Amino acid sequence: MIIGRAVRKRSLLSSSSLRWISVCSSEAEVNGKQRVAALWGNGDHGRLGHGSLESRWTPCPLPSSAFHNQSLRQIACGGAHTLFLTENGRVYASGLNDYGQLGVSDDRAYITEPRGVAGLPKEIVKVSAGYHHSSAITVDGELYMWGKNTNGQLGLGKMVSEQVLGSVESMATEMQEMLSLLQRMSMEMANFTIRQDQLEASHEQAFKNQEQALQVLQEAVIDGKRQERDEETPIVTEAAMVLSIPNKVECLNGVTIKIISLGFEHSIAVTDKGETLSWGGGRSGRLGHGHQSSIFGLLKSDSEYTPRLIKELEGLKVKNAAAGMLHSLCISENGSVHFFGERANKKLGYSEASNNSVPSMVDELPYSEKAACGGYHTCVITGGRELYVWGTNENGCLGIGSTDVAHTPERVEGPFLRHSVSEVSCGWKHTAAISGGNVYTWGWGGSHGTFSVDGQSSGGQLGQGNDVDYIKPTKVNFHRHVKALEVSCGFNHTAAILEYS
Repeated sequence: MIIGRAVRKRSLLSSSSLRWISVCSSEAEVNGKQRVAALWGNGDHGRLGHGSLESRWTPCPLPSSAFHNQSLRQIACGGAHTLFLTENGRVYASGLNDYGQLGVSDDRAYITEPRGVAGLPKEIVKVSAGYHHSSAITVDGELYMWGKNTNGQLGLGKMVSEQVLGSVESMATEMQEMLSLLQRMSMEMANFTIRQDQLEASHEQAFKNQEQALQVLQEAVIDGKRQERDEETPIVTEAAMVLSIPNKVECLNGVTIKIISLGFEHSIAVTDKGETLSWGGGRSGRLGHGHQSSIFGLLKSDSEYTPRLIKELEGLKVKNAAAGMLHSLCISENGSVHFFGERANKKLGYSEASNNSVPSMVDELPYSEKAACGGYHTCVITGGRELYVWGTNENGCLGIGSTDVAHTPERVEGPFLRHSVSEVSCGWKHTAAISGGNVYTWGWGGSHGTFSVDGQSSGGQLGQGNDVDYIKPTKVNFHRHVKALEVSCGFNHTAAILEYS
């Protein structure tokens, strides 16, 4: 069953088949078998790596010649960019580069063909792409990060001295006291018996004073670098907010990183000892450190600028982790699933938001192995290779045959009753999984005019040849017999690594 506005399907079947035959016949072999990458969906900013800005509604192969004839090991789709990891440990990138998320020595706003990432001195074994930032793990467990850093999501530190922070915090305290005084004055004025116009004028002036005080407070916190400091004191510059070349996370020296997952503005890593670290923007509790916001949201930051151990998970050896938009998830070695971040909001049918700022176990799941987090939905693969989902179900992104919200985990059936699920990935509002060597997609296809321009849909991320929504897992046609090894969902594009004999 599908939902949405069907559009005219492009008559590219024959040309697509020829393109697949042409690309596949020239691919290099890995262990006696050949591999090819395929990408589809929104092509804006060149995120598909095909050398153009054209969207693809069906999978389009990317030849290994784009990577100097090296076969691909992994693909990671981000907000509007893609990372490619080759078998020899080199990283390539294409797509949007407005925050330096491509990591290339090029200041262009976007790049339409894969370009080698600069500044990675060692062989890379794993990559991850967030909405505006990127990461890579070296063969010896070192972590490199680049891209947007406004909330510390790169884990490189605040780059500001304690002296400056102290002066800013002192000023913030004084401004808070001034605000409290103004509020008391405003309340006292309400008790006086004066003419209504005088009362309103007094209140108006008091609130103006409060607004001015808030503005001064914001400027003091944001522009604290303007305070007096000696020459050795580092300053916060715009360059610290955008890092276009990979930087090693130095504070992790001596720590071996095995897993990295990037979300919207935060990052989660797992060490070789099973310890879990998180950093970046902590909104909605997605870091798992128990952050609480202040009344104005200004005086108490919820961000972590360097990797921080999640204490609530101490004693548990974590084997997998996933970061979404406003939530995160970890799976321990004993198969238990631990969730933190935005559990519920009005989209989920609750009357108010419910955030778990520290990890809590999801009791309704059997022994689990893998996980993926999307915009507002979550997927888990169990030890029995069953797929469970929960969260918002906008555009049918849960794949349970309806658009009803799932407050607790529900098993996805359909084709997964016949074949087990080996991989899963979540986009903003679409999902892809591998089962029986095939790729299945469901959820948001770009219908209902979402992000459309002049009547042309920017969708296609489901690879079904149209822009409608699918509420059940639907097999993707690759025009020849292939076995899917990897799949990754971006905001509204999808990629896979395929193998064939």
